[in-house]
Amino acid sequence: MKLYNFNSGPAVLPAEVLQQASEAIINFNNTGLSILEIGHRSEWFVNVLEEAKALVKQLMHLDDSYEVLYLQGGATMQFMQVPMNLLDDSETASYCDNGIWGSKAIKEAKLFGKVHVACSSKDQNHTYIPRELSVPQYSA
Repeated sequence: MKLYNFNSGPAVLPAEVLQQASEAIINFNNTGLSILEIGHRSEWFVNVLEEAKALVKQLMHLDDSYEVLYLQGGATMQFMQVPMNLLDDSETASYCDNGIWGSKAIKEAKLFGKVHVACSSKDQNHTYIPRELSVPQYSA
């Protein structure tokens, strides 16, 4: 029986993908080396990255005016990267605090600018989603 993972993060992969990955761990593209053993700046690995970038662009229908970035950190890192890039210390960002993800996002945003909590369900241990938002008017 095949098990399925419905959690955030890793997901179930097709058997053929797992087969190809396991072969690359033993002998990547007949190089005699595992993909885990080749240098990250080698032509072999650069080709892997370039193919992956091209496939992402194809999947997302992006032309060459876009760049694909591979960053560590996952979703939690985005809680820091978004305000770091879009919020300056004189601006205010509004957030909804509806659970662990909202709380983490608010904590990180406070490192880069002012934060306004537009709604929160913290008063009842995040067991509901507030219907009303309080978003202040800001002048540009």
